This record gives sequence, structure tokens and C-alpha cells, in this order.
Amino acid sequence: MIRQLALFLAALFSLAPALAQSPAAAPPPADVRVALDTGAGGILIAVHVAQAPATAANFLRYVDQKRLDGASFYRGVGSADYGFVQGGAQNDPKRILPPVKHEPTSQTGLTHDDGALSMARYAPGSATGDFFIVLGKMPGMDAHPEAAGDNQGFAVFAHVIEGMDVVKTILAAPKSPTAGEGVMKGQMLEQPVTILTARRLP
Repeated sequence: MIRQLALFLAALFSLAPALAQSPAAAPPPADVRVALDTGAGGILIAVHVAQAPATAANFLRYVDQKRLDGASFYRGVGSADYGFVQGGAQNDPKRILPPVKHEPTSQTGLTHDDGALSMARYAPGSATGDFFIVLGKMPGMDAHPEAAGDNQGFAVFAHVIEGMDVVKTILAAPKSPTAGEGVMKGQMLEQPVTILTARRLP
């Protein structure tokens, strides 16, 4: 028995260097910071590449290819500290990329809380380059698989970390009483706020 124990310990110690050198599991990727320079001021966001990899990668493609430069925030819904502002490519065929698959909040664990960025869409899987920023909490925009009909909600992929005052300024901007179609009539900004540049930060 003593001899067997000694052999076992010797074998274990011989493996120790290899075990010590084996790579540890890679940590999840960190958020990617993106600065939006707008006509109303700067907005700094954290893009959640770990929680929403497909949606985050889609947004970062628009940033890296400068497809958001010269786009605008064009819609505001709500008032004061509750509502959302919408911006992006506005379905401009010269700006948009192929639609991204839908990542519901029930999958990502993210939610439509204050400062959340989420993808505008029609049917699930139709989102391209338009997004909105939430002011306040809007859990009704999350996925609700137990509900009937289109219950997949919208895909949250980032949060504002600086510049919510700018978002509030955009929301408070005057709306056109005639622009827009359907539910969007009366929600379009009279003077859209230009996104001058969208850039990753180190």
C-alpha cells in the first residue's frame, strides 16, 4: 500500500508542470466602448459583445464601416425622463447591411432599462442599422415567450454610460405634426439630430 501511494504521488508530481501550463478558460470579452458625436453633444455607449454577440457585432460593423457617420436621430417618443429616441440608417439602401438574426432578451439576459440601446425591427430577424435608446424602464419591450403573437421583443445590445442628458435633449426636441406614417406620425423630429461620427474607443 505504501509503495502504491508513493507511485501515485510521484505520477501526480510529474504531471504538475503540465497542469500548471494548461491554459485557463478565456474570460468573456469585455464591453466595447463607442463614442457617438452628435449635433446635440456626445454619447458614450458600452456595447455588450458577450451577452449579445450577433447584435453587437452587427452594430460594430456599422461603426467600423462608418455607415452611421452622417445618419441621424430622427424619432422621439415620450417626454421628460421616459420614452425613447430612434436613430441610425433609416433604411437608406446605401447604408444598410443584411438583416441580423434576432437575439431576444430572454436569451441575452439584458433588459430595456434606463440607457439601453436596442434594435428597431419589423418581424424578428429584420433589424439592420436602426436602433433606439430607452429612457426609464420599458420591460414591455423585452421578450415575453408566454405571450401570444410576436412575443420576441426587441434586441438590447448596449447601454449609455455617459451622455444621457444628450439623449433627453433629443427626446425633448420639437416634433413634426405631419411627418411620419402610421404610428410614427407626430413622432418624427422637426430637425433630426445628426450623428456626426461613431467610433470605437481603445
